[in-house]
Amino acid sequence: MPSDHQNVAERPERESRASPVDGHVGVRIRLRRTLMGMSQERLGEALGLTFQQVQKYERGVNRVGASRLFDLSRVLDVPISFFFDDMPTPTSNGAAASAGIGSRRMFGFADAQESLGGGLAEELLNRRETLELVRAYYKITDSAVRKRVFDLIKSMSTE
Repeated sequence: MPSDHQNVAERPERESRASPVDGHVGVRIRLRRTLMGMSQERLGEALGLTFQQVQKYERGVNRVGASRLFDLSRVLDVPISFFFDDMPTPTSNGAAASAGIGSRRMFGFADAQESLGGGLAEELLNRRETLELVRAYYKITDSAVRKRVFDLIKSMSTE
């Protein structure tokens, strides 16, 4: 009969290491939390976690389980699919690739960024100016006014 130590040693490395998917989900958690103007501490309180645990999720150090992802989507007021939007393809995980995961373009929150390129789009989203602009935009309570502001900004930008 194998000892507990042998069982642990025989586990695949995959179980102990975060994947690029975990990192991507963490980035999306941080993005949404920041856009909402929520601190890690406040998110942790809403989830029954410490801010350090939230920090580990955001850095992709800890994996986010299904029930925790469900809770995050509720607290951050986004569909679960938000956390997987704009996932880079193809994934480097051979098992995921053979299962067809990561072989299709994920559509969602940042579709308009397509022309900016992956790294640049993420960099622009993480700038304080962008976050402040988005927060201010969503503080406009009148949807008609918000739409006019959106149309104005679009008309001022160059295609």
